[in-house]
Amino acid sequence: MADPRFFLNKGPYTLKQLCALVGAKAENVPLDKEIRDVAPLQTSTGDDLSFFDNVKYKDSLKETKAGAVLVSQEAAEFVPEGTAALIVDKPYKSYAMAAQNFYPVKSEIKPFKHKTAHIDNTADIAEDVEIHENVIIKANVEIGEGSVIEANTVIGEGVIIGKDCRIENNVTLSHCIIGDNTRVYPGCRIGQDGFGFAIDPSGFVKVPQLGRVLIGSHCEIGANTCIDRGAGPDTVIGDGTWIDNMVQIGHNVKVGKGCVLVSQAGIAGSTELGNFVVIGGQAGLAGHLKIGDGVQIAAKSGVMNDIPAGETYMGAPAMPRMQFMKQVAYLRKMLKKNS
Repeated sequence: MADPRFFLNKGPYTLKQLCALVGAKAENVPLDKEIRDVAPLQTSTGDDLSFFDNVKYKDSLKETKAGAVLVSQEAAEFVPEGTAALIVDKPYKSYAMAAQNFYPVKSEIKPFKHKTAHIDNTADIAEDVEIHENVIIKANVEIGEGSVIEANTVIGEGVIIGKDCRIENNVTLSHCIIGDNTRVYPGCRIGQDGFGFAIDPSGFVKVPQLGRVLIGSHCEIGANTCIDRGAGPDTVIGDGTWIDNMVQIGHNVKVGKGCVLVSQAGIAGSTELGNFVVIGGQAGLAGHLKIGDGVQIAAKSGVMNDIPAGETYMGAPAMPRMQFMKQVAYLRKMLKKNS
């Protein structure tokens, strides 16, 4: 059970309600049975809902005490007697949908403006926005309906934030426009100067960063991530892109729709990512590259060249997956031969 000090459980739900919620099929199960919580297979009780989506946990499925389990049709035969099998196409996704109903991510908005917040009188803020302690909102800012601005956040002049956004604690926003239903986690810095300067023996000369950061709708920007504004063209994050903690995105970068950028990845200036690109943790991309739609880049890879659409690359320098695996196999063979 989740700690009630931090998470409010909205259950119980009957099996009938859960089936309707996630589109599950259930046969020969008591649909009026109540499920009070969600839990892993190993720790579930008769009041819990769990899921099975990885063959590594087949033994845990066979031994689970859960009241109900979300499973594929193929895995249903392993559900033990006394546990209701709820048949779905994508168990993990269905579990996520169910868990969101037990523990809603979005809290009820309670419109208020804390007395310690400083809000410029030119700011255009919807009536139902929450503004917490020590927030600073500068001139000509726009904030849409249903948004929440948490403590100690600073929003610079002219920034636009869409509807139903959550900007969490200690965030700094400048020179940016953010779409609807986007969440920015604590400590993010968005719209700061890009790392642009002319190198000269007599001293470096700063290049003015005159672009913006444009972030689409339904995005997530992880804690302590930095997204620099463009030098002239804008830095762009496409709709539905999810960025993990501590990611660095340089000036003029363009990230397509539905991308996933995992923690500590870094993208140098002016590189362009297509749609649905996945970049593993600590991967680094050089500047001025073009990465095609659907590309997958493994963790700790170093990308120095363009990558065509649909490819999977790994290694440093990064190369196609099969080429990398052949090189690893060859090196192992050579080491064994020479040992």
